[in-house]
This record gives sequence, structure tokens and C-alpha cells, in this order.
Amino acid sequence: MGFASLRTAAFRNLADEEVDLRGKDIFLVGENGQGKSNFLEALYFCSYGSSFRGARDRDLARSGEKDFSAALRLEGSLHETVNLSYRDGKKAIHLDGKQIEDRKDLLQVAPSVIFSPDDMDFVSGSPERRRWFFDQTRSLWDPLYLEDLRRYRQVLKNRNAILRGGVYPPNPEVSATLEALDLQLVRYGLELSTKRQETAAQFSLVFESLYREISGLGGIGVQYRPSWKANTVPELLRHLEERRGSDFTMGSSMSGPHRDRYLFTREEREFSPQASTGQRRLLALLLRIAQIRSYRERTGKNPVLLLDDVLLELDPAKREKFLSVMPDYEQALYTFLPGEPYERYRSSDTMLYHVESGRLRVP
Repeated sequence: MGFASLRTAAFRNLADEEVDLRGKDIFLVGENGQGKSNFLEALYFCSYGSSFRGARDRDLARSGEKDFSAALRLEGSLHETVNLSYRDGKKAIHLDGKQIEDRKDLLQVAPSVIFSPDDMDFVSGSPERRRWFFDQTRSLWDPLYLEDLRRYRQVLKNRNAILRGGVYPPNPEVSATLEALDLQLVRYGLELSTKRQETAAQFSLVFESLYREISGLGGIGVQYRPSWKANTVPELLRHLEERRGSDFTMGSSMSGPHRDRYLFTREEREFSPQASTGQRRLLALLLRIAQIRSYRERTGKNPVLLLDDVLLELDPAKREKFLSVMPDYEQALYTFLPGEPYERYRSSDTMLYHVESGRLRVP
């Protein structure tokens, strides 16, 4: 499966035009602020129905506009077109001309993986950012995992609403409601924890080998640290009951999978706080490669790769090593500044576009 073309209308600063993408490697060359990352964002938006930058849908519209659209034509897929539009404050997703109600249905249609400078957040950022990465890793090949997350988050939202608006000890009616919610929270939460443990263990094996190959440093792994220490329904129900007073005081559920942590370790000790900037940058890049390899192992498919300025930060030696471990892919789109040595990586069939003021042009 590959991307054949992308047509945008009022998306960020991109020109309203259709761009041919029928190539395995596509280089987007231009100065900062000209639209290279916006073009990758439009592709990602067609893959997932959201921005990899975390932008709200309405903020994707060109300055002065309220509505926008992005339409992707596919090659080698069971589907031909993906069309997303935002009009009158509402997003609509059409697959082969038929509207779909849930963006999770896009996951198996046009999978892509973005390499972005913001990926450093997965290494140096908050626990929430690491959870997001590993949740996405699982969701790429297990769409039902999204349902697990949604069910858990809905119950958590309902439970927190009671905690914020109530007093302790609660009256019998509120207590009965909390007991019912706690049972759901535990059941859904245990399902998440089981899958997260499995995902982290499998991912760690792939990741350790990659990091050793590129850096020569062994013993690097990923550890999953669940917030709940118990792993049976009765034990966790007792735990939640014992913590209920403090949860009311804080107005929030203070334990559960929404507070799980993932650690990067070396020989069982946390690695990322002591790692150099270069080591953390390499961690972030290899996380994405490990994500792609995990996806391929589970599905037998190759995603489209979107690489946004990720080679810029690497020294020449690490850049060559990074490219040497790139997994198989259907298609890869790279962004470069004009002064970068992109010609060194170009082959005879590479598509090259110069990007200026939101327009992509063949030189």
C-alpha cells in the first residue's frame, strides 16, 4: 500500500492542488516555514484523522479560513480514496466515497509512521507522552486496543466527575454508583495492563537489538511499570476502596492505568535521565524504527514513513547507520533544508519536490 496523490484545500499554508506521490522515495526540500511539515501533517491526518502535532481540527485551516479538506488516493490497497473534510465545525471521514463514523477504522487503511523532532518527548517528556507512544504502537496492529482505552477512559471520566463534585464519606447512593464504576474500572484496567505488559516485553527485545547495532551500547530495554501493583479484581477493588478518601480529597482517581509508566533502562537501571542529548535523540529515532518492525512482525505489512527533519540532528556517521537499519517500507517521504546533502541519499527514481510558499514543484 502506498500513497498515489494528495489533494488539499485550505489546509494550513498548502496550495489548493493535487500532488503526485507515485514514488518509493520522495524528498521535500525547502526552507523552514514553507510547508514541508504541513504536507506531512496532511498525509498523517488522512491516516489517523488527527494531527501528529496535537493541533485541534479547527486550527488546521488556512489563516482566514474555517473549513478545509485533504483527500488521499491510494495504490496497492483494498481501498482507493480517503477524504477528510472539516466544515461548520464538524469533521467528516469518507472511505471510497462512503462516510465512516469512527476514525479508528482508518488504522488499517492507510497506516503511516511519523518521525518528528517532537519524538524527543517520548524520551525526555512526561509519562503521559510515553503512554501515548506505546498505546499507538499497540493500536497500529490491534484496533481492539483502542476500544479498551476508550472504555477505560469513559469509566475514569465518570468516576472523576463524582470525586470532584462529592464529599467523603459519600451517601449510600453515591457509594453504590462508585462501587459499580470501580468494578468496570478494574476490569477494563486489567485488560489494558495485560496488553501493555505484553507490548513492552516484545518491543524491548526489538529495541535493545537496534540500539546495540547503531550505538554499540548494549543492555538498553523498555520496562513497563503499572500503577496498580495487584493484578486480581478483588485485590484492586479493595485498593480502590482504601484509597477512596484520598481520591475525594484530590478530586481525581490517583491510581490506575492512566498513571502507568514506561522506563528506558540499561542493565535494569533507568537510562534516559543520565543519557546524553545525542543518546536521547537516538533513543527517539529508534523508538520509531522499533515501532515499524513491531507492526510488520504482527501484520506482515509495511507502513508509509514520514520523516520530518530527523536526519538534520544526526552526525554523518550516525546518519548513515540510521539509514542502514531503516526497515522495509512501502514509501518514504523526507523533508530537507536546501543546504543538506540530500543528493547523497537520492537514487535515480527518487521524486524530488522543492517547497516554497506551500507549493510543491519539480525542479
